[in-house]
Amino acid sequence: MRLRLSAISAFAFAAACTLAPAASFAAEADCPNDGTVRFGVEPFEAAPKLVPIYDSIGKLLSEKLGCKVEMQITTNYNAEIEAMRAGKLEIGEFGPLGYVLAHQVAKAEAFATASNAKGEPDTYTASIVTYPGSPVQSMKDLVGHTFAFSDPASTSGHLYPVYAMRKAGIDPDKDIKGIYAGSHTASFEALRNHKVDAGELNSQQRASSAINGSYKEGDFITLWQSDPIPNDPIAIRSDLPEAFKKRFIEAFLSLDLSKLSADDRKIIGVGGLKYVPQTDAAYNIVRDLVSTLNIDLNKLD
Repeated sequence: MRLRLSAISAFAFAAACTLAPAASFAAEADCPNDGTVRFGVEPFEAAPKLVPIYDSIGKLLSEKLGCKVEMQITTNYNAEIEAMRAGKLEIGEFGPLGYVLAHQVAKAEAFATASNAKGEPDTYTASIVTYPGSPVQSMKDLVGHTFAFSDPASTSGHLYPVYAMRKAGIDPDKDIKGIYAGSHTASFEALRNHKVDAGELNSQQRASSAINGSYKEGDFITLWQSDPIPNDPIAIRSDLPEAFKKRFIEAFLSLDLSKLSADDRKIIGVGGLKYVPQTDAAYNIVRDLVSTLNIDLNKLD
């Protein structure tokens, strides 16, 4: 199976939803990019939900760091990878698969992830679901039916469901009518409105949708669920000056996320009250899956 990334144009990245930087102040001498740190976030949730939350995180970080922090919700998963590769981002929150790609081609180096309630690196799960009354009521029933993935570079929205299908003897390239909805939210809405017969649904989307009442137990039937997946890494571009990287990482890990509401923390997949250290090696489980599925990370369009 070959995963192909599309290059991002300057226009496409400029069209990404950019959050307001913190108020003007005297920047520290080592702030990059004329005093502004550009921090990208992949669109794992609808932008209107993410913008105010990451705006708040950007302001907290600006106060600690002494640099303006410009938070950017990118147009798609691949756009964030390409933006960092082009030197247009210093920091990025990537999905695990997106991070594996960004580490290989864009100098991304994981240093943090969200904590759980115990203060440990958090995890989440992928699943394949259907709904009562759908013609799909088992994994074998997927053959010949419509299925909603989120994004080609999504871990829980593409990589893990494809792995589950192959384990069940299903060829996702030939045996199903797959669509890419564009985000976990869009995939969820396609399922909820019965536009597809089955689809991906990760645990973070379940939690986020439960907040606004659009998800409740019994609405969906789980056909398959993954083992725990390491949560999204926060990564810094490795070619930045070492002194700034050290200072940024210290500031980021000292953020107090209790200043966000409990609902906002759930929406961005934070189970605890802080970010905690994470390493590149934590995502070797994703690399192993990429190898098992013969995904070609070098094929970039």
